[in-house]
Amino acid sequence: MKDLHENGEGIEGEVVIMEEKKKRIFSGIQPSGELTLGSYMGAIKNWVALQDEYECLYCIVDMHAITVRQDPALLRKRSVNQLAQYIACGLDPKKNIMFIQSHVPQHAELGWVLGCYTQFGELSRMTQFKAKSKQHADNITSGLFTYPVLMAADILLYQADLVPVGEDQKQHVELTRDIAQRFNGVYSDTFTLPEPFIPKMGARVMSLGDPTNKMSKSDPDGCVFLMDKPEDIMRKFKRAVTDCETAVKFDKVNKAGISNLLTIYCTATGKTIEEAEAEFAGQGYGIFKPAVGEAVVELLRPIREESERMIADKAYLESVYKEGAQHAQYLANKTLSKVYRKVGFVAR
Repeated sequence: MKDLHENGEGIEGEVVIMEEKKKRIFSGIQPSGELTLGSYMGAIKNWVALQDEYECLYCIVDMHAITVRQDPALLRKRSVNQLAQYIACGLDPKKNIMFIQSHVPQHAELGWVLGCYTQFGELSRMTQFKAKSKQHADNITSGLFTYPVLMAADILLYQADLVPVGEDQKQHVELTRDIAQRFNGVYSDTFTLPEPFIPKMGARVMSLGDPTNKMSKSDPDGCVFLMDKPEDIMRKFKRAVTDCETAVKFDKVNKAGISNLLTIYCTATGKTIEEAEAEFAGQGYGIFKPAVGEAVVELLRPIREESERMIADKAYLESVYKEGAQHAQYLANKTLSKVYRKVGFVAR
């Protein structure tokens, strides 16, 4: 809060106060599977910490999900369940705008315009397209190729200042900035240039089965899901791949598995790496791995229980995503109408 005058008074003795504008954040997760521990520690947990300091929009990006084939009924179910899990994780619908992407058609409309200002070569260099093309070699669609443009539209539509992302998504924010700068250069300032927001701890949780790869819902054995039962969580951590030594030390190069487990343990408990290393000094992996599992069980227990309660209240969830879409559409229309006017479209 800032006073307009040194004595905090207006012309006639009235106190005049101007609120500092909060920076705006946009982020989203695909409902292409159950939310994972990696999604929570790498994204959602950080979103919760940001909701009081920033103006936040959190989206269930179902339009991105269909770049690969989805079961329609399952996609609908997962989209609503994901909203329930967002709330159970601590995201407050009164503090954040939470909505389903396909409920705000301006995403697709802006995506088309931005696609006309994006170079083919830029999209062909996107590392995630190359990776997903290998995973889905029998179904490489134009949607899979151009989805970074839709991601750019997601961000620019709301004039977002910051985008919480993992290291593997940083390239998408850089492309978004390039597209925005190109458009601004042609038509004058239209879009805010977003910055990537990468948290220091828990930004990249790796697979329990292969700690050189990111934890992914496509690898169920190496992945912990938010709705997993405690016994399943414990089983996965006891089987987590580690090295042949016994020392619990953080070393990403030589001890990738143990380093990943330390990251998970510290994110779950709030302890530092040094504190965790001291706690398990001389105890070996047979003690450490179950301890990590127990910490995660206790972390996820209230989330799972609250999610189950929330999923049963379909009317409440519907009210949240409908109200969120209304707020999102209001902001989206402001940007889209400006863009349409600048490119030469006739006003509606």
